[in-house]
Amino acid sequence: METIRVLIVDDHSLVRQGLGQILSMEEDLQVVGEARDGEECVQKVMELQPDVTLLDINMPNMNGIRALRKLKDMDQTTKVIILTFHEEIEYLFETFNLGANGYIVKDAESQVLIRGIREVYNGVSYVYPAMVEGDANQFHLIREMEEEGQETGKGQLTKREYEILTLIADGLNNKEIANTLFISEKTVKNHVSNIFKKINVSDRTQAAIFAYRNKIKSI
Repeated sequence: METIRVLIVDDHSLVRQGLGQILSMEEDLQVVGEARDGEECVQKVMELQPDVTLLDINMPNMNGIRALRKLKDMDQTTKVIILTFHEEIEYLFETFNLGANGYIVKDAESQVLIRGIREVYNGVSYVYPAMVEGDANQFHLIREMEEEGQETGKGQLTKREYEILTLIADGLNNKEIANTLFISEKTVKNHVSNIFKKINVSDRTQAAIFAYRNKIKSI
């Protein structure tokens, strides 16, 4: 039986410890390291060369979306499973568009996670069953249809909105953006609201995904 080497990336230590305990009970799974944010994730992947990386989305310093994009741009061979609380189908589509190999929500049963790690290690895209019935072929068909019919609103953004969107993709909050651009936090809030409407997203993570997908933000 081959041993699958796993890296756990999450900013909560209890989550990392809990996942480590679950995976340690499987003979073919070995946790080779942990990371607390995207920056540490990239370093650990380069250092440890894990077969599979479990990657949270919302983290400080560098979020999971940016870390995923950076790993793919660096041609790292590790397979990435997004492990998150987000159950919206938009996150599923967009993280796969950025190169993720699996998508599992954190309240899934432990056996779902274990199966997902094994499937992804063996080259099969794995999706949390409740989202698309766990059928990888069906998922790819849906994703292709979504990509073909998708329209972006990036052409409607002003220069200032482009600047703010790139900072959102960097993980900055409104106050940090205001300090960076020397404008008021209220002005930033108004710009963020307008950006969300123009690109048809509902939160900052979706906005960051949009920025990377449309090459508005480079790493």
